[in-house]
Amino acid sequence: MKRILLTFLVLKCSLIISAGEVVWFDGQHPVTYNIPKKAELVVGTALSMWKDDMLQVTGMMPVASKKAVVNCQLSKTLPADAFRIYTKNGSIFVEGGNGRGMAYGLLELSRMAGVSPWIWWGDIVPERRDRLVLSGDFTTEQSPSVAYRGIFINDEDWSIRPWSCNTFEPNSNGEIGPRTYRKIFELLLRLRANAIWPAMHEGTKAFFLTPGNKAVADSCGIVIGTSHCEPLLRNNVGEWNVSERGRFNYRTNREAVQQYWIERLKEVKTSGNNIFTIGMRGIHDSSMEGYATEQEKFEALQQVIDDQQQLIVKYVGAPEKQMQMFVPYKEVLQLYEKGLKVPDYVTLMWCDDNYGYITRLSDAREQQRSGGAGVYYHLSYWGRPHDYLWLTTTQPGLVYNEMRQAYDHNARRLWIANVHDPKVAAYDLELFLDMAWNINAVSSSSLGQHLRSWLCRQFGSEAGERLYPAMFQFYRLCGERRPEFMGFTQVELDKKKYHRGLSTVGDVQFSRQEAASRLADFECIKARIIEAKAYVRPELYDAFFAAIQYPVWAASAMSTKILTDSAESRRAYDEIQSLTRQYNEMRGGKWRCLMDAAPRKLPVFEDVRGRLREEVKTVDVRVVPVSGNVDVIQMLGHSMNAISLPKGRSMTYKADIDVEGDYTVTTALIPTHPLDSGDLRFSVSIDGGEPVVYSLKEPFRSERWKDNVLRAQAIRDTKVHLQKGSHSITVHALDNHVVLDELTVKSIQTADSVEADGKMPGREGRF
Repeated sequence: MKRILLTFLVLKCSLIISAGEVVWFDGQHPVTYNIPKKAELVVGTALSMWKDDMLQVTGMMPVASKKAVVNCQLSKTLPADAFRIYTKNGSIFVEGGNGRGMAYGLLELSRMAGVSPWIWWGDIVPERRDRLVLSGDFTTEQSPSVAYRGIFINDEDWSIRPWSCNTFEPNSNGEIGPRTYRKIFELLLRLRANAIWPAMHEGTKAFFLTPGNKAVADSCGIVIGTSHCEPLLRNNVGEWNVSERGRFNYRTNREAVQQYWIERLKEVKTSGNNIFTIGMRGIHDSSMEGYATEQEKFEALQQVIDDQQQLIVKYVGAPEKQMQMFVPYKEVLQLYEKGLKVPDYVTLMWCDDNYGYITRLSDAREQQRSGGAGVYYHLSYWGRPHDYLWLTTTQPGLVYNEMRQAYDHNARRLWIANVHDPKVAAYDLELFLDMAWNINAVSSSSLGQHLRSWLCRQFGSEAGERLYPAMFQFYRLCGERRPEFMGFTQVELDKKKYHRGLSTVGDVQFSRQEAASRLADFECIKARIIEAKAYVRPELYDAFFAAIQYPVWAASAMSTKILTDSAESRRAYDEIQSLTRQYNEMRGGKWRCLMDAAPRKLPVFEDVRGRLREEVKTVDVRVVPVSGNVDVIQMLGHSMNAISLPKGRSMTYKADIDVEGDYTVTTALIPTHPLDSGDLRFSVSIDGGEPVVYSLKEPFRSERWKDNVLRAQAIRDTKVHLQKGSHSITVHALDNHVVLDELTVKSIQTADSVEADGKMPGREGRF
């Protein structure tokens, strides 16, 4: 009797436990699902992806069933793109505010099963599971912070186009076709994105001229837009034929230009999923053709915008119901600020300066516009002062700080990241899109944890924990100098003075001591990565090589090539070539032609070395922070803990002087811009004395701006005579968007020739 009672109690307890969870895979039977019969196309696409995910995770293909454990449905209580997942009565329910929301919900289940969004692009093979379980009271509801979220495939000439045309979808027409775009769109769905500006460079066949491209976008729920120089969904580089249509000149050839736009408006009218760029620039991203003075350009651009609204009314529908955007990029910003009238329902698409520092955001009046605002943000770039089209090394703290500022200025309508290739941009791109999906997904103090979590998800917790300090230091070194900038060269210079307009590698601003320190740090990073690899599953070795080893080893070799003597420099050059061959041949050649270690064949990529500057003895004064109501931003600046100083905030330091004399206080700041049409000022005060006021505002493409973006710091020096003893130094923000990186005090005899290297609060030291 006791044995029977004990058995009954054990059975009862097990039932209670199982009642508290929902088993959606039991190790013996395939996962069952049910979706609405008339679901949008994107739901079918996501379902196919999810089923393949489950096959990899469970070894069994899910099957449809009326009594399914996973049930998908629409919900009128959710906004567009939002989803809700919850458990009830032993089942899992996935609700979407629309088809995309339901698709995101299904792919969220894939994440819960251990599937990385980079399963295909990053070769992150998921682990097999013998059981999948959710708690009986599980619920999550998610909705986007930004309405439209996506990427611009740009400068594709050395990455995704040759890979697509030669390897993945072979053709001789420069087509990035529907098979390639399907993989890009599937990645966007996994990253909860919904928009793209397709590749548009010369040599790439226009998106709309490639059969199947628009259809596959519609099947994935992806909204198609075009860049700032492609009005009304037309790719001028690939679609405007001068011999057939005449000049792309609105003054002399207006009727032909309008007919050109009308053709595309008619084509896309019934398909939906469109973002119409308005305005006009030259064919090759140049100023409007046919207009000389600023006033002429202003009047012409106003006429273009007004005419485009009439064309949209006639051929598509009410313009206020269409998603339209206006991009005040380069000289167009000056025309906009001259008083250009852009319809209130049009989204203002603000830009960074091509190096990650946003140049303008909506003021209080503009924030009230019904069309809202967005941001076009670069994670790669071709242009002056120097390209960065090889590795994606933008510091996570910079992405966070600038995009958080954008969101807080009500830029919440459209975020687009410029990437030359999504695979190479993986972490930065996911951080950008995570913030677009949920602006509170990361904070200034949790950026490190975001990177750590990403590494653990990709490569396992044991490997990820060991990788984090190494990748932290990697971003520090790349923040001090991007690999592409190591030659201290520039592009787009006077072609009469420079071959191809390119300067050659010569003097570099590293002393022997600084060079040795940088190279030693890279060796320490590599040692930690090798240690971490021992904890990586063998099936992830190629993924590990592509995402971790290649960028770190290649960046290290670039520094070695530039900063060492001939023999070691040549060895480093050869190493880069060898690493690149390995990248392109991994996975049986899956990524052949994707990685080019010398985009545009710039001088910095050649078998060359630089001339180190002479060693300078320095007398540094120890500086410590003592007070400040500030926000410390992880993984930003040379310090990796830069300080955000909103208008009116201050940071005070103490410096102990042992010898009376003349000193230089060097203040190094992140080279941000005013977020309105005003100034960007701060002051430095010694011992409460008269503040010295400085401005960080720089004309676009000025020489000082070029220096700032290449070294990722704006430097201001304050000369001062100090008595022996303790002194206070206060940095005070007079405008918003001031971000302090480092502050140092040096003897005046040496300060002019030494870069700032002081430590900030909480700065993590080198290895």
